[in-house]
Amino acid sequence: MSLPKTPSMRLDGRRALVTGASSGIGQACVAALADAGAHVVCVARGVERLQETVDLVAAEGGSAEAVALDVGDLDALADMLATESPFDVVVNSAGLARHSPALETKPADFDAVMAVNLRAAYFLSTGAARRLIEDGRRGSIIHIGSQMGHVGGVDRAAYCASKHALEGMVKSMAIEWGPHQVRVNTVCPTFIRTPLTAATFENEERVEWIAQKIKLGRAGEVEDIMGAVLYLASDASALVTGTSLLVDGGWTAD
Repeated sequence: MSLPKTPSMRLDGRRALVTGASSGIGQACVAALADAGAHVVCVARGVERLQETVDLVAAEGGSAEAVALDVGDLDALADMLATESPFDVVVNSAGLARHSPALETKPADFDAVMAVNLRAAYFLSTGAARRLIEDGRRGSIIHIGSQMGHVGGVDRAAYCASKHALEGMVKSMAIEWGPHQVRVNTVCPTFIRTPLTAATFENEERVEWIAQKIKLGRAGEVEDIMGAVLYLASDASALVTGTSLLVDGGWTAD
């Protein structure tokens, strides 16, 4: 008789794709996956900052490459997924926020948020899953959602709509692709200090609201997301699909 062994969180020999990889949570995800042994294809629009991410990975002994791409360009996205070898891990960290009171939301802003947060996420998922299924390979698709996919927020109606929709999309895809061993989940952070949230943290009223809601008493850092993503990418989460891993400091515990 022997004790069971903890599943490995190593990703040696696996290929990973990370969108929004040039900064913030996306860049942190690249670091986590590369440190675990994956070869990471880093996708973002800005070539210079994207290459900086790849160079930083290389300096740490990891393996990564840059692909300059706007995930909102569905034709370019489809071409990339069709020509690249299948990805064992996909982390979709590309996101867009245009906050305003609901009564002041402009159709153009609503459409821009949905195009990145939902439309691109949908077709990134289907394109990546199709390659895995055709190749008979298992895989893990991880979307960086938000606690705002589970609650509401001030001036965030459009953003919340996109993230709530993402949760429903993930559940349905998990049902469809489960028989093929393709897992789909979300990681849902609270407010994380990144370039995307800089304006929020400059607003004293918003900072006070955040402090009241986060039970652990602090906003998040990108490092708080890295372990969650690595868990969902690895064999340690082999029976986890169609769900959300909330990294919200207790925000949604109420």
